[in-house]
Amino acid sequence: MSVKESSKAIFSESPGKIALRSLRRDKRTKISLAILGVIVFLSLTAPLYSHFIAHTDPFESTLDATIMVNGVSTPVLEPSTTGLGLGITPIGPTWNITQYFIGADSQGRDVLARLFYGGRSTLFIGISAGLLCLLLSLFIGIVAGYFRGWVDAILSRILDIIWAFPVYLLAISLSVVLLTSGLSFGFIHVGPGSFALPIFIIGIVYVPYIARPIRGQVLALRESDFVRAAVGSGAKNSTIIFREILPNIIPSLMVFVPIIVALAMLTESALSFLSIGVQPPAASWGTIINDGLGLLYTRPMVGIAPGILIALTAASLNLYGDAVRDALDPKSRARGD
Repeated sequence: MSVKESSKAIFSESPGKIALRSLRRDKRTKISLAILGVIVFLSLTAPLYSHFIAHTDPFESTLDATIMVNGVSTPVLEPSTTGLGLGITPIGPTWNITQYFIGADSQGRDVLARLFYGGRSTLFIGISAGLLCLLLSLFIGIVAGYFRGWVDAILSRILDIIWAFPVYLLAISLSVVLLTSGLSFGFIHVGPGSFALPIFIIGIVYVPYIARPIRGQVLALRESDFVRAAVGSGAKNSTIIFREILPNIIPSLMVFVPIIVALAMLTESALSFLSIGVQPPAASWGTIINDGLGLLYTRPMVGIAPGILIALTAASLNLYGDAVRDALDPKSRARGD
């Protein structure tokens, strides 16, 4: 193939294929996806680890259980040897993958097994809340930016009201209210312990931060020549939105995906740490940190381990988000080339 033909083949590629190729070559993509893949795999295999390897139920208290450590029968919960000797001290890390690898919590539950189950909860809520937020933001941003007028005025004022509250303050307030009565939509009732509540709360509080940029982009696209040409040719609003506007918004939306999922996970962990997110007996990384708060000086791994996983997951998602942004930005690709 000649140089001319090669150049023609390169420039005939779609922007999506060019971005995907750039994303695959980016080292940040490989590192972030490797870390996320390991965390997701361990979380999904939580039942297998608990049943076949640890042989424990991470949701039941085992106050009088004993295990064999170096051939010696050792209670999982021992009488405290600090201060006045009151209370109990859970067993510390055994570094044995089959039993209490990083120790037990104050109720004698295997912390590693709870970490894997907690990852399932945190990842599920974070991803679900992020997708809910993106869908609501996409709908509001397109409707407000395309139709403008009184529709834009009403939706923008609603976004302003939500934006006026600090994110965590609004999330905590909604959680406290909904945890007492649940959430009802007609004949549909969501109980206080359902994962749907934190998903709904987290998905709502972040909508203004994504809907506003999308609205601004739609306003700019609304005045572009190709949209005006479609309007002039008599195309329906639905046709213009789905064929002309939506394809130009998808790249920006893809950049928001890892960022909003990371923010949703951090918010869920904060709410669960405050006992207004995931409710017992379910576990999340936030609830495990709360469990380890009283053991910080005697068994610090109970609180440190979930904190490390939260930091790794959030950092990996942000790293992947940076790689996606650069892959979709022609100027960044030009500088990279």
